[in-house]
Amino acid sequence: MSLRLHVTPAATPLNGTLRPPGDKSISHRALIFSGLAAGESRIEGLLVSGDTTATRNAMEQLGARYREEGGALVATGIGEAGLQAPEGVLDMGNSGTAMRLLAGVLAAQPFDSVLSGDASLNSRPMGRIIKPLELMGAKVAADEGGRAPLRIQGNPKLRGIDYASPVSSAQVKSCVLLAGLFAEGVSRVSEPRLSRDHTERMLPHFGVAVGEGPSIEGGQALRAADVIVPADPSSAAFLATAALVVPGSEVVLRGVGLNPTRDAFYRVVELMGGDLEILDRRTEGGEPVGDLRLRYSPDLRGVDVPPEWIPAMIDEVPILLALAARARGVTRIREAEELRVKESDRIAVMARGLAAMGIDLTEYPDGIDLTGGPSRFARVASSHDHRCAMSFAVLGLVSEGGVEIEGAEYIDTSYPGFRADLAGLGARLEAAA
Repeated sequence: MSLRLHVTPAATPLNGTLRPPGDKSISHRALIFSGLAAGESRIEGLLVSGDTTATRNAMEQLGARYREEGGALVATGIGEAGLQAPEGVLDMGNSGTAMRLLAGVLAAQPFDSVLSGDASLNSRPMGRIIKPLELMGAKVAADEGGRAPLRIQGNPKLRGIDYASPVSSAQVKSCVLLAGLFAEGVSRVSEPRLSRDHTERMLPHFGVAVGEGPSIEGGQALRAADVIVPADPSSAAFLATAALVVPGSEVVLRGVGLNPTRDAFYRVVELMGGDLEILDRRTEGGEPVGDLRLRYSPDLRGVDVPPEWIPAMIDEVPILLALAARARGVTRIREAEELRVKESDRIAVMARGLAAMGIDLTEYPDGIDLTGGPSRFARVASSHDHRCAMSFAVLGLVSEGGVEIEGAEYIDTSYPGFRADLAGLGARLEAAA
């Protein structure tokens, strides 16, 4: 059932302190690695959303077990027993991370499996992981254009490869490294620019040695470990932007992940003149975190986003466009063509929606030029994309007449508490089927 979300212009400042939901990327990996490990692992701060539930359900079909205990999730991994053949198709829902990471694991198993998802996921390109897996000796059949469902014929005799990925993608890199765990020899991945490195950080926590490249030697076993999942910097970016653009606002976001392969959005905020202060920097679960204080920033200015920062903020580009719509001058984004193959074509979806809201912009194959200015009421479509839906909602807080978003149910993919958290800070959002 499609959900319409009507966001009313903020009548008062947004104020408050909260902890955004757990990091989605780290939550996926915590579920997979703990499910593969020998023994019990305790995971605190795990994101519970449509995407991570798909990963948990798949790991349970493969033999791992999870239970709630004292506000945390306790995982009992398969250890030396090994994964079991699933009964039926493994449904990845809308999660590209779940599909691409698990494809790496399943390619090396002594059984066959099928990975599928919803219409959006099954329209996204999987050739980028099929190619390296086949170089390792895997057999992966896909629909026309290299699209899911992926029919994997397991091969426990994979061989390690040295793979130069043509794209900077943590999902591709992680897929190869996870297949490499079960392969003979060493698997190494290089990429044009460093993508997020959560896999390389977390695997040593589970007892797996990760070398330069990064690289992994096959045959290593995972040992149970406890994980604290930091607050998701991508989810936090929506609340941060709301505080920056709604007059008089001041918001503190606790425990936000500040991994240097993920923090470029906040670097751009500072470049634009946003009032951002990072408090109590610390390390939790091998990841750098901090508390963010955001204040209303009336003098934001447009910037040329450094292309080399794009891999470290690829998920935040939609909300950056909403922020740029409130800045003086032009914001230019290039080398972001990866956005075309996310849950939607995010460049096109954001361009259509922002233009409907009265924002002057020019779309390019790999980005957008956007001139900040006043925005007006419009009915916009999420196009099955949670990040686009939330970005339009935030801009609606400062648009004349607000905004109405079709397909707002997709927000639950990554941030089920988004409406409640914004409302708790003082925003007004009304949902109707």
